[in-house]
Amino acid sequence: MKAIKNNLNIFVIFLILHLIIWTLIPTLTNVNLPLDTIEALAWGSSLDWGFNKHPPMSAIAVEFFYQIFGSRDWAYYLLSQIFVIIAFFTIYKFSEDFFNNKKLAFVSILLLEGIFFYNFTTPEFNVNVCQLPFWALSIYFVWRCIKYDKIIDYIFLGLFIGLGILSKYLFIYLVIGIKLFFLYLIKKRKKIKSNYFIAGPIALLILIPHLIWLVENDYSTIIYGLQRTGNSSSFVDHLIYPITFLLKQIGILIPFFIMVFFLIKKFKSKIKVSDEKTQFLIFTVIIPILLIFFTSMIMGAKIRTMWMTPFYLYLGVLIVHFFQKDILKINLTKFITIFIIFFLLSPLTYLVVSVSQDNKRTDYPGKEIAYLVQNKWNQNFKNEIKFVIGDEWSAGNLSYHLDSRPSWILDLKDKASTLDINGGVIYAGNPQILKEICPGVFGTIKPVGYCMIGQK
Repeated sequence: MKAIKNNLNIFVIFLILHLIIWTLIPTLTNVNLPLDTIEALAWGSSLDWGFNKHPPMSAIAVEFFYQIFGSRDWAYYLLSQIFVIIAFFTIYKFSEDFFNNKKLAFVSILLLEGIFFYNFTTPEFNVNVCQLPFWALSIYFVWRCIKYDKIIDYIFLGLFIGLGILSKYLFIYLVIGIKLFFLYLIKKRKKIKSNYFIAGPIALLILIPHLIWLVENDYSTIIYGLQRTGNSSSFVDHLIYPITFLLKQIGILIPFFIMVFFLIKKFKSKIKVSDEKTQFLIFTVIIPILLIFFTSMIMGAKIRTMWMTPFYLYLGVLIVHFFQKDILKINLTKFITIFIIFFLLSPLTYLVVSVSQDNKRTDYPGKEIAYLVQNKWNQNFKNEIKFVIGDEWSAGNLSYHLDSRPSWILDLKDKASTLDINGGVIYAGNPQILKEICPGVFGTIKPVGYCMIGQK
C-alpha cells in the first residue's frame, strides 16, 4: 500500500514539475507568443463555428482563457500544459486499469518524455496540442466501453470524439481505428450490442453546428487541409513522401528508443495477436499511424511532422504491454536516470535556442507595435479600435495586444455591412498598397503598413 502511495506521489510531482517548467521557461525567454497561439487568439476574438484553416476548438479554449487572464502570455503557456497534463493523467489512469500495476502505468508516462511532441513543442498552443486530451480520453473510454459496457462511458466517448474532431480533422484517423475495432469485436463475438450506437450520434450532435458552418463557407477548412498536403505532380511523390515521412518519424523517436533501450534488457517479446489487449492497442495506436502512412503513399501527400503530435500518446503503453514481464523484474534506476536527463535536457535546449536566437516569431515586438499603433490612434481619433483586418500574425497580434481587444477579420468580403459603423478599424498589410488606398491615417512599422479609420 505504501509503495502504491509513493508511486502516485511521484507521479503527481512529475506532473506538477512538467507543468511549472514548461510554463515558466517560455514565459521568461519569449518576447511574444508563438504564431499558432496568436492565430488561435485572433480567431477567438471573432468566435465562429469554424475558421479558414481549422475547426473552432483551439479558438474556444484560448478565448476562454483570454476572458479570465487577458493578454498575459504566461496564461497561454499554462493552457497548453494543462492540455498536456490532462492527456498524461488520462493515460496513467488507463494504464492503471489496463495493467493493474502502478509501476507499469508510471513507466508508460515517463517514456513520453522521450517524444518532443510532449515537451519541446508544447509551449505553442495550437490545434495539435488541442487534440491531446481528447485523443487520450477517447482511447480511455473505448477501453472502458468494451470492458464495462456502461452507457455513461459511451456518452463520454461520443463527447470526446466530437470535441477531438472540432480540434482538428486528423482526429478522424483515430475514429477510423476505433470504428474498425468495434467492427472487429462484432465479428469476433458475433453479437451487436445496442450501446455501440450511442457514441456516434452524440459526436455528430456536437459536430452539427460546425458542419452547417462548413457548408455555408464552401468547405474552406477541408480545402485548406488538402492544400497543405501538397499536390502530387508525379508517381515518384507517392514513394518519396511516405519514405520521407517514415524517416522523420524514426528521427523524432530516437530519444524514445534510447529510453526503451535502458528500460528493457532483452528485446524478446512473445506478442500474442489473439490477446484482446494487444488487439485493442493495434487498432487504437498502430492503425491510425499506418493510415497516415498509407494516405501519404496513396495520395502522394506531404505529411507534416507536427501533425503526428497526438498519434504517439499511447506508444509508451504499447511498449510496456509488449515487455511488461521483463519490466516488472528489473530495477528502474538506469531508466529513471536517462529519463531525468531527457526531462532536463529538453527545457534546457529550449532555453538555449530561445536566448541565443533573436529572429524567431517569439522575438516579434508585438506589445511595442501595439503601443505605437495605439498612440497614433489616440492622437487622431476619439473612438476605440473595434476591428483589425489583415493576416493572423500582423493583425492578430494587434487584436491580442491592444487594450480594446478589437475583433480580428481576415478580409471584409461580404462582412462590411455587418460591422458597427461607429467602430474604429485598422487595416494591417502591404504598406505600398495601403498607402495608395487608405482613406484615413496611414503609418508604417516595417515591414507592415497600417491604415487607421476612425472618428475625429
